Amino acid sequence: MINRLEATRYLVEQLSDEPIIASCGNPKFDLFTAAESRKANFYMWNSMGMASSIGLGLAMARPDKKVIVLDGDGAILMNLNSLTTAASKATANLVHIIWDNTQYQITGGQLTHTAGKADIEAIARGAGFKKALTLNTFAAFKEALSQILSQPGPWILVAKTDSSKALGRPPKSPVYIKNQFMEALRGA
Repeated sequence: MINRLEATRYLVEQLSDEPIIASCGNPKFDLFTAAESRKANFYMWNSMGMASSIGLGLAMARPDKKVIVLDGDGAILMNLNSLTTAASKATANLVHIIWDNTQYQITGGQLTHTAGKADIEAIARGAGFKKALTLNTFAAFKEALSQILSQPGPWILVAKTDSSKALGRPPKSPVYIKNQFMEALRGA
């Protein structure tokens, strides 16, 4: 199993000004903990399942930037249509990382369907993604990330993670988050 926070920290260390869209829940909390002062982080509040759609829209609008989406298994299962749309658009600059701990951890640990038969990599491939993989170790994550960040996508990376508790909490002001993110995208 991969420690989500450790993997998030490693990811941020590999980036410069690439925007990161973090889904609500643990992806957002870990990103804030790993890189609190990073302005190119967009934190989703109360919009479960929508990080994938926002990330795709940004990747289409800014083909000059690699766009990273940090998602959870529960969130992507709530918006599987975003996978078919992303595969159809085939934006070469999209990297979609899905932390899969097989549960809706924030709401009490109810199991997602990935605890059973659902396979997000297989679903992504069925949606049309040619570049999709599932990883179980931090060493494999590091190796794959090097390839993913240097080659065109779109990419789906499913990382099987532990269920460690997230620590950080970003600001809850959508206006503040938006303004800070827009400033980063303008390069100010």
